[in-house]
Amino acid sequence: MAGPRDPAERCSCRNTDCVERPLRRLFEGLASGVAACPWPFVLVPLLLSGGLGAGFLYLPQREANDIEEQFTPTWGPAKAERDFVRRHFPPNDSERFSAQRLPTEGAYAALIAAATNGSSVLDPAAWADVLRLNATVHDAEYERLCARTADGCASPNALLSRLGDAGPPAPGSLRFPVNGGDFLGTALGGVETDGGRVLRARALKLVYYLREDGPEAQDSRRWLESFLRDISSKVADLRLGSIQVTYFTSLSRQQEFEGNTKSVVPLFSITYYLTITFAVISCLRLSCIRNNTWLACCGVLSSGLAVLSSFGLMLFCGVPFVVTVANAPFLILGVGVDDMFIMIASWEQSLRKKEKSNVKSLLAETYAEAALSVTITTLTDVLAFFIGTWTAFPSVRSFCLYTGTAFVFCYIYTMTFLGAVLVLNHKREQGNRHWLTCMRVDVDKDQAENSCLYNACCIGSCSRQPSQPEGEHPMTVFFKKYYGPFVTNKWIKLLMVLLYGAYLGGSVYGCTQIREGIDLRNLANDDSYVIPYYDDDEKYFSTYGPRVMVVITESVDYWNESVRLDIESCAQNLENISYVDKNLSESWLRVYTELAPRASININSKTDFLNGLTILFRILPSFEWDINKTQDEIEVTRFFIQTVNVTSAVDEKNLLNQLREAAKQCSIPLLVYHPAFIYYDQYLVIVQNTVQNVLIAAGAMLVVSLLLIPNPLCCLWVTFAIASVIVGVAGFMTFWDVNLDSISMINLVICIGFSVDFSAHISYAFVTSGESSANKRAIEALSLLGYPVVQGAVSTILGVVVLAAANTYIFRTFFKIMFLVILFGALHGLVFIPAFLTFFGNFGRSPNAKSKKLELEKL
Repeated sequence: MAGPRDPAERCSCRNTDCVERPLRRLFEGLASGVAACPWPFVLVPLLLSGGLGAGFLYLPQREANDIEEQFTPTWGPAKAERDFVRRHFPPNDSERFSAQRLPTEGAYAALIAAATNGSSVLDPAAWADVLRLNATVHDAEYERLCARTADGCASPNALLSRLGDAGPPAPGSLRFPVNGGDFLGTALGGVETDGGRVLRARALKLVYYLREDGPEAQDSRRWLESFLRDISSKVADLRLGSIQVTYFTSLSRQQEFEGNTKSVVPLFSITYYLTITFAVISCLRLSCIRNNTWLACCGVLSSGLAVLSSFGLMLFCGVPFVVTVANAPFLILGVGVDDMFIMIASWEQSLRKKEKSNVKSLLAETYAEAALSVTITTLTDVLAFFIGTWTAFPSVRSFCLYTGTAFVFCYIYTMTFLGAVLVLNHKREQGNRHWLTCMRVDVDKDQAENSCLYNACCIGSCSRQPSQPEGEHPMTVFFKKYYGPFVTNKWIKLLMVLLYGAYLGGSVYGCTQIREGIDLRNLANDDSYVIPYYDDDEKYFSTYGPRVMVVITESVDYWNESVRLDIESCAQNLENISYVDKNLSESWLRVYTELAPRASININSKTDFLNGLTILFRILPSFEWDINKTQDEIEVTRFFIQTVNVTSAVDEKNLLNQLREAAKQCSIPLLVYHPAFIYYDQYLVIVQNTVQNVLIAAGAMLVVSLLLIPNPLCCLWVTFAIASVIVGVAGFMTFWDVNLDSISMINLVICIGFSVDFSAHISYAFVTSGESSANKRAIEALSLLGYPVVQGAVSTILGVVVLAAANTYIFRTFFKIMFLVILFGALHGLVFIPAFLTFFGNFGRSPNAKSKKLELEKL
C-alpha cells in the first residue's frame, strides 16, 4: 500500500474504493488499540451493559400490549369516525342501551350454546339447558351492573326476551331472520328454514352487556374477571347434557394476548443452549491449547450483552415494549453468532498467513478484512429496521426500534468485546496454556511415560509432542474439491436455471394468492378458551356480519323533498352492495316518511317536520337515539344497514372499501362506521406500507452496496438477490398459511437486510478473485465463504427454531418467515448466484483482482 499505484488502480479508488479504503484504515487503527490494551474493551462493555440493563426496571411501565393501539393503523379513518359518533351520539347504558348503537364493542360476556349430537337447540331438553345456563349467569350482581333499557336489563338474546321461561317455540312458529320485529340473525345460528320459518337451529348466542361508563365501570370489569374465572366450573356443575358451551368476554382478547410473552420466556433458555452448543462445536479443536470453546461462549455472551444494553436503553427512553419485541432476542442471538464466526474465520486465516506475526498485526489484518464484511451486513440490517419504523403500525415501529438498536450494540460489542477476547485467547495460546484451566502445558522428558489419555487431554495428542496448527477446515476442503466443481458443471448449471425458474414461478403465483390482515383469533394462544368460541361463532353465526351505522354528518334540510330523495338514493346505493341485505335496513327517515300521511304530518314543512318527530318517538322510542337535534335544527342523524356473508379477510376488505366508496360518491355527507372497522382499517395500509418500506429499504441497500462494495457487478447481484428473496418469501409464506399483516410485515422488512448478507459475500469474492476462468473464480469464492455462509445460516435458524414450538401465532409466524428468509438467502448465496455468475465470464471483474486476491479473501 505504500508503493505507487497504476492509473487504473487510482481510478478504481476514486470511483469505488473511496469509502472502503478509509474504513479499512480505521479498523486497522481500532485493532491496534484493542490489541495493545484489551482489558478495557472487555470491562467497558460489561459495565455499560450492566448500567443500561437497569432500564429493565421500567419494563412494567413500558409494556404496551393494547391490541387496538398496537395492531391497527395509527391514523385509521375508523378511529376518527368513532370519535365523531361518540361526540354526537353518546351512549347511555344506564337507561337506553342498544347494542347496535354502541360506538365500541361494549363490555360484555358471551356464551354460545351449541346442541350436541346434531340436534336442535330448540328441542325441549336443549332449551331447558339454555334456561338453566342463563339463570346461572344472570345473578344478583349482574342484575346490578347490567346495561339497561326501559324494561330492565338488556336481554342476552332476542328469543329469550320474547319467550321468557316458557318452553321452546314450536317448529315453524318462528320466522327468520326477523320475527315480529326482533332480529334473530345473531341470536340463532345454524338455522334450517322452510319458507322463511325456522325448523331447527344448531346454536344460540347469549350476550350479557354491562355498563362500561360511570361509577359501575370498575365493578363491571371485576364481574367479567369473575365470570372468566368461574364459568368453566359452573358449566361443569350444571351437567348440561344437550348443549356444549363456549364463552368469551370483551376482556378475553386482550388478556389472552398479554399472556403471549410469558409463554415464550422458557424458550429463551433452550435457544441459548442450542446456540452455545452449536458455537462450541463449530469452534472445537482437537488441541487443548487451540480449542476455542471459551471464545465461542464469549461470542454468544456478546449477543446477550447487546440485547441487555439495547433493550435497557430503549426502556430508559420510554419506547413501548410490545409483545412482538419478544421475538428480537432470538434473532439478535443468531446474527451475533454469525458475526462471531466471521471474525474467528478471518482471525484463523490471518494466523495461517502470518503465524509468527505479533498480535497487533494479526488483529489489524483480521479487522481490515472481517470488520468491513460485518459492517456491510450490519449496516444493511440496521437500515432495514430503522426504515421499518416508518409505518402506521406501532407494534412494527417498536419492534424495529428495539431490534435496530440491538444490532448497533451487537456490532459495537463484536468490534470491541469480542476483539479483545480474541487477543486474550491468543495470548493464552502463545503462553501454551490449557483452554479450560489456563494452566501451562509443558512437554518435558518426565512426561514420556504418561498415558495416551493424559497426553491427549493435557497436550492435545497421544504423543508427547504438542499439537501443531491445524490446516484447512474440512468444510473448506469440501467446498473447494467437491461442491464447487459440482455447481460449476455445465449440466448442473442448466439444472440450476430450471430450478430457479420453478422457484420464481412458484413465488410469483404465491404472491398473487397472498391474504391480507391479522385474524384476531391469532392473537391468542392455541389452547386458549377463545379459540373454540371463535370456531363456533364462525361455524354458526357467520351469515350475518356487522350491522353498520350510516351517519349523515352535517345538518341538511330533511323537510326538503329533494334532500330526502338524495338520502334515499344514497341508502339504496349502499344497499345494492353485494354484502348488504336491503331487507334488513333500519331507517328512521323511511319510517317517518311512511308514517307522515297516516298521522297527517306535513313533512315538507320544517316546523311540522320537527314537531312531528315526537309522534315517531312515541311509536319507536329507539329512533330518538338516532337523531341529534336542537330546538330548531337537526344536526346529525344515522340509520343502519345489515351486512351478510362477511366470512374472510378478503370480504372484510371489500366490504369496507365498497361502503366507503359508496358513501364518498353520495351527494349527502356520509360516514359508515362499525367498531370492527377499527381492525378492518389495516387492509387499507398494510400492502401500501409493506411495499413502501421494502422499496425504500431496497434502495438504501443498493446505495450502501455501491459505497462499500467496490464493484458495480457485485452490487447488481446484491440487488437481484434482494428482489428475488423478497418475492420468494412473500410467495411461499402464502403456502405456509401466513397472512400479510403487521406481524409478517416486520419479517419482510428483516428479509431485505438478510437477503444481502449471503449473496454480497459470494458475489464480491467472485469479482475480486484472481483466478483465470469464471468457474475457478466461483469455486474459490465458495471455498472461502461457503462454510461461513452455512455457519451463519445455521446459527440464525438455531436462534429462532424454538419459536416453531410456540403455541402462539405471532412467534410461529416469526419463525416461519425467518426460516424462509435464511433458507432462500442461503440458497441464492450457495446455489443460484455462484452458477449465474459463471455465465458472465470476466464481465465486471476487478482490474487489479490478482494483486488483491489475498487481501480480499474475506472470512
